[in-house]
Amino acid sequence: MTTPLFDLPAVPLVPVEGGAQGYPVRRIFCVGRNYAAHAAEMGAAVDREAPFYFTKSAHALCLGGATIPYPPGTCDCHHEVELVVALGGPAFRVPQAGAMAAVWGYGCGIDLTRRDLQGHAKDKRRPWDLGKDFENSAIIGALTPKTRFGGIGDQAIRLDVDGRRAQEARLSEMVWSVPEIIAHLSRFYHLGAGDLIYTGTPAGVGPVVPGNVLRGEIEGLAPLDLTIGAKE
Repeated sequence: MTTPLFDLPAVPLVPVEGGAQGYPVRRIFCVGRNYAAHAAEMGAAVDREAPFYFTKSAHALCLGGATIPYPPGTCDCHHEVELVVALGGPAFRVPQAGAMAAVWGYGCGIDLTRRDLQGHAKDKRRPWDLGKDFENSAIIGALTPKTRFGGIGDQAIRLDVDGRRAQEARLSEMVWSVPEIIAHLSRFYHLGAGDLIYTGTPAGVGPVVPGNVLRGEIEGLAPLDLTIGAKE
């Protein structure tokens, strides 16, 4: 029998609000430019034909309440608060009308971005991996089951930096709704339990520096706190 040469880190578990069990994460998908105002502030337009995506490793996940080192290799790391959708059932080539059956719950998340590296990649028409997929770049708060949260509507989404409001919008302002995202993404992947979808960020993204304390909030979900530590 073949045995592993070494041990790998365990599958990350996200706490569930009010429960003792954890949600195991296998993949992280992220939607780009899903708020028109954010696309505009980045000097881009929303692609009205279809949503687009980038991915992060499950080991980029970081639980809320942490203090993390300022990310290496960048001088311009930005915060992006997002609604995170946690899937609990299979979804492959599902119609939009049935897409929500795959949803288990929701959480508040922060996508950290090495904006300078992302910008260099854009300029050279290269992938965004160095700008987006790195350790502690996918922060997430405790998850709330879909049955407890209810429907997605006009809930406020916001992020404060050191007590100052930096980002604020309504979930209803998303260009692509959650069922539209799931239906579209399921054309390309066998989605299922353990998959997280970060659904995009509102306008107001900006840089973080060592010492900053971030607080992300979405009405009806557990808040998310994060402290940016010193550079390594």
